[in-house]
Amino acid sequence: MVLLKLQFPLQRRVRLAQGLWLLSWLAVLAGAFTFSLGVYLKTELLRRAEVMDNTEIHVVPNILMLVGLVTMGINLFAGRVCQDSLDSARFPPWKPFLLPWYGLAWMVCVWLLSAVVLSYALQGHLEESLKVGLRNGIRFYRDTDVPGRCFQKETIDRLQMELRCCGNTNYRDWFEVQWISNRYLDFTSKEVKDRVRSNVDGRYLMDGVPFSCCNPGSPRPCLQNHLTDNTAHYNYEHQSEELNLYNRGCRQALVDYYMGLMNTIGPGILSVISLQISVLVSLRYLHTSLEGVDPENPEGDSEGYILAKGVKETLMDVKTTVFKLLQFGQVEAGDEAEAGADGEKAS
Repeated sequence: MVLLKLQFPLQRRVRLAQGLWLLSWLAVLAGAFTFSLGVYLKTELLRRAEVMDNTEIHVVPNILMLVGLVTMGINLFAGRVCQDSLDSARFPPWKPFLLPWYGLAWMVCVWLLSAVVLSYALQGHLEESLKVGLRNGIRFYRDTDVPGRCFQKETIDRLQMELRCCGNTNYRDWFEVQWISNRYLDFTSKEVKDRVRSNVDGRYLMDGVPFSCCNPGSPRPCLQNHLTDNTAHYNYEHQSEELNLYNRGCRQALVDYYMGLMNTIGPGILSVISLQISVLVSLRYLHTSLEGVDPENPEGDSEGYILAKGVKETLMDVKTTVFKLLQFGQVEAGDEAEAGADGEKAS
């Protein structure tokens, strides 16, 4: 049973070829758009690479960049086929390449859909990567003299100011690490000695945060130190008063930022998939309608279709063809192995 059969008079075939040519060039632009989205997302991820523990999420922009390039290539091919489709001398050489083209076009749609799915499925991995990366970034904040970490302080400060966040989960994360280098501590001071001795690991811990945690929108001058001591500041109650610090943690801020990008990119990629399927279906109709033209009456009507058989029968044929190719490959490998063994015996 032929699937979605349509009648195509000559004028309709001409309009189909012209419309498909336009669609294919729109799909080329869509491929460039997809590639650009991948580059932009990759750049944004690399900007925050220092606060990420792994690069698993990079699979999404990598897929977008690869598929964007492939999409441009296959649709340039489709446009060229359209130009030659109504010429009985120039179209036949393209026919052997159309079946692989259909398979590649479907793979492009599957890859694009997988990129959309992965962008949401990897949210947990992204959050865990940021959790570990930010924790290490905060821990190494003070190492401005250590090679490889000297820019960690600037990275964290810029991150907190740009995203208006503080700490990993919240500002209290800074209470658990020594974020001031020993180079800037006066160890002759009794207060410094007492704080260091009171800690099991000999670290200088304090209930304070870096300046980059301060919210400039707060009417009160920034309070960075002694945040849990109500007596250290006038008219201050840290448990009830809204602090003049950013309340949101940087992990949540980054997850929200990247998922916002994904939510913006997702509809665009789905639009590209729809356009690519339109090109695929249109080229299939053009291909089959041209094959059905009577050579003795090239201006007559012809029939175009998506599949020559039903979906189930077509899948069975594909399955049979794949099995035959696999068996053929195994036979060739076996023959080569036997030939090698015979050669060794002869020598």
